[in-house]
Amino acid sequence: MKKVAYFIVFITLYSCCTNTPSDVDKAVEKERINKVLNQWHKSASEADFDAYFDAMSTTSVFIGTDASENWNNTAFKKFSKPYFDRGKAWSFKTIERTIYLNDEGDFAWFDELLDTHMGICRGSGVLKKDTEWKIEHYVLSLTIPNEVIDEVKKITKKRDSIFLAKKLLRN
Repeated sequence: MKKVAYFIVFITLYSCCTNTPSDVDKAVEKERINKVLNQWHKSASEADFDAYFDAMSTTSVFIGTDASENWNNTAFKKFSKPYFDRGKAWSFKTIERTIYLNDEGDFAWFDELLDTHMGICRGSGVLKKDTEWKIEHYVLSLTIPNEVIDEVKKITKKRDSIFLAKKLLRN
């Protein structure tokens, strides 16, 4: 009987001490993610190369607005370094952001509207938390009003066909 009592006490204590999905304070985690993303954008506007890339994981991916812009972390650093070295990278101001979090509180995805030098853009991405939140994947895209999409297609048609031809040759 003593063993059963010890077992029940052990199970009760164990279940009280382990994280369950309900233990995650999503509001707190979302605020932490907001801080990471806000600081990340601020670091770019202040041309703080180290802080900007410290917010990203070493395996992160950045996808830019041009069809050719699909960079792993190393390639994105190489592309970005000259902009940061000049003391002026880019300045994205968040208009709105929505953050989603898994039940375990260690994986998040988001979308945001940004005011940029290119006009209104959309950013979306994924963050992962080990000991701290890191950006794993980010996609920046231009927003194009539906009523002018035909004009945009005409402008990009030639460049898109050249890009596609190059891709087909590589594959």
